[in-house]
Amino acid sequence: MNQLIRCRNCDQVFMKSPFDRYPEYASGSNHAPENFQSIKRDDFQDFLSHHHGHQLEQLRIIEDSYVSERTYSEPVKTSFFKATNGREKFVIKKFRERIDEPLKYQLIPGDYSIKCVGVEIQPEEISRQLDREVKPPLAQDKMDAFLGVMGAIAEDIDVNDLERIPAETHHPLVVYYKIDDGHVMHLLRNCRNIFNGQEYLAMEEFIHRHKDDGVLLLKATCKIELTEIARPGKKMIPAFIHLEKEKVVGQK
Repeated sequence: MNQLIRCRNCDQVFMKSPFDRYPEYASGSNHAPENFQSIKRDDFQDFLSHHHGHQLEQLRIIEDSYVSERTYSEPVKTSFFKATNGREKFVIKKFRERIDEPLKYQLIPGDYSIKCVGVEIQPEEISRQLDREVKPPLAQDKMDAFLGVMGAIAEDIDVNDLERIPAETHHPLVVYYKIDDGHVMHLLRNCRNIFNGQEYLAMEEFIHRHKDDGVLLLKATCKIELTEIARPGKKMIPAFIHLEKEKVVGQK
């Protein structure tokens, strides 16, 4: 349904979609229904006219390359994804600055990576889960001591050594990791200094139950690091070049 088109002469990109020809509606100053006017649009044909005689090609979006700086539901944000023409790879910046303006696409020569900037535990989630599962409830000082040990593990750990868990999240730059077996043993050893008897056994079961996909997962916050590459001077591209039909659907 959608096609990403690149002008090789200008390095401008356009996302061709079924919405390109949707009309735009404008109203008079009093916004009365009878004053609404339908304004015809054909954004793709406008793009073709602007790049008449240029060499166009279709880019293929690389699967699972989408990243965004804000939550998925936020309409005003900057996102990035990768695309290729089969020979080169490009970063495509997708953005808009106001909710009432159309999405813009910008081609950026280079690459990006996701860098972890902080790791933390889930203290509120851990506390609520402990209150639900461990009876009688833990004393507050013991709860705080357990969270302290978990926090110290998070500060000491290197997420590059951990297994990433495909947990659902509303934010694309939040990632969850499973604590490795070595740090689980460290946590259990420290729990022996906090709990004893049946209370320790309950905590041991709690840890094994939630270490793989529950509240004991570590929450990592990441950021997008964009690396732009200086491209050599562009070669002159002939103004008239035959375009293969499959390259650009809609080219006249």
